[in-house]
Amino acid sequence: MKIQILDDWYDTLRGLPSFAMLKDHEVTVCQDNVTDPALLAERLADADVVVLFRDRTAITSDIAARLTGPKLVAMRGQYGHVAVDALTQAGVLFCSRMSKDGPSLSTAELAFGQIIAALRYLPEQIASVRAGHWQGAAPVGRNVSGKVLGLYGYGGIAQVLARFADAFGMPVVVWASEAGQERAKADGRTVASSRRAFFAECDVISIHKRLTRETRGEIVQSDLMAMKPESVLVNTSRAGLIAEGAVLAALTAGRIGRAALDVFENEPATPDNDALIAHPNVIATPHIGFVTAEELDRQFQDIYTVVNAYAAGQPTDMINPEVWAKLQAAK
Repeated sequence: MKIQILDDWYDTLRGLPSFAMLKDHEVTVCQDNVTDPALLAERLADADVVVLFRDRTAITSDIAARLTGPKLVAMRGQYGHVAVDALTQAGVLFCSRMSKDGPSLSTAELAFGQIIAALRYLPEQIASVRAGHWQGAAPVGRNVSGKVLGLYGYGGIAQVLARFADAFGMPVVVWASEAGQERAKADGRTVASSRRAFFAECDVISIHKRLTRETRGEIVQSDLMAMKPESVLVNTSRAGLIAEGAVLAALTAGRIGRAALDVFENEPATPDNDALIAHPNVIATPHIGFVTAEELDRQFQDIYTVVNAYAAGQPTDMINPEVWAKLQAAK
């Protein structure tokens, strides 16, 4: 089969062990990001299978309607960026492996790294010493130990981060869905007495929820305005969980001391399309929470398993199985 893998910006996948799983196929790996529906459809015209790199490319209804070659779109994880009904109407099978093999350790590691970087002013200290200054030219940092870590959401990644916090002597407080609060209590974690208290009393707040129609924008400006002036906000989840403009407004008002952000409303984000990128109190990283060699190898092994199952005529992880049933009935 002819397979096109989209948006491998680092050109990493071909060097990972899992790539050998596609040795029987003709594979094209795209390093750029094409958003124009006509251009993307033209690029994919000769492909039998399209592999999505997380949500870097949204498969909109417009794009789905233009797909003339691909018979399968494959990915791993949540698929809110994919117009499944439109793919079904176009006769394209969509498979996404909803893996249960544990949380992304790489995202939890980055989140904790951001906490340390923010509290110790590491970007400023690095810039200072490179400019020839030996202490005194950047702000004095603060200890991680003793700071209260607030976890907004309590799924797998948050649970890993909580264990990191334990090792560093950070008390952990949780605010989450009812189910998340029950998980936290079962783990012996402290649940905040109220939403207001959570935002007002934590020294560091790290966001760990999935972005859905229901959770989009659920963190509002009044939540952030309740935070301590010297507090740190960390977001390695999704920018859309926070109401648009709320982070910038809180930083401007001095209600967040620093923000460490790995996710942005419009990605790829630049200083031209997002004022947060260049803000002096923001540590910005380019959505690399899940981007490590180990994590990518783990995730794409799942995707390639889905692709090979389809090639063998036994597709798995079907989101719109009616497409496959229709193809089988037509034989």
